[in-house]
Amino acid sequence: MTVDAFAASGARPMPLGKPARTPIDKQDFRDAMASLAATVCIVGAASEGERSGRTATAVFSLSGAPPSILVSIDAGAHLAGLIAEKGAFSLAMLAATQWTVADAFAGRIAPAYRFKCGTWTAWPSGNPKLAGAMTALDCDVIGRINTGTHVLFAGSIAEIAREEGASPLIWHGRGYRGLG
Repeated sequence: MTVDAFAASGARPMPLGKPARTPIDKQDFRDAMASLAATVCIVGAASEGERSGRTATAVFSLSGAPPSILVSIDAGAHLAGLIAEKGAFSLAMLAATQWTVADAFAGRIAPAYRFKCGTWTAWPSGNPKLAGAMTALDCDVIGRINTGTHVLFAGSIAEIAREEGASPLIWHGRGYRGLG
């Protein structure tokens, strides 16, 4: 539906910033979201030799024209600042065999050792690129929305690499799963 068609329909968008009707308990929210299955990804960025990355499941296809995605990053994470500074980020959609990489970037080991887990190279942009990932993307930031505790970065996809035949690593019910 176009913006004009939406307006003509008489529908009214909900004002941004309007508080929820009833405060939801944080743990209830987390328990509910454990039902949502998602591909496990690593979002990364690099600037002047410094690399940072985090495990993420809040990753969305945004548009086919131009090809773009949306990622959600904790606003307090070093990675959010690095992405904002660089204006670019990379994304690796993990294969089912890469759960140790997911654990490393989920904070189960010190940040200084994360890039020692898995085989990492760099995109021409300098952003980190994970070998063996099911799909890897290199993106330029085209938009940013600050919301609550997180920042949503919209990225225009500049490069794509795919591993044929790889199966995704899925996060569901607070654990890693494979398909099949």
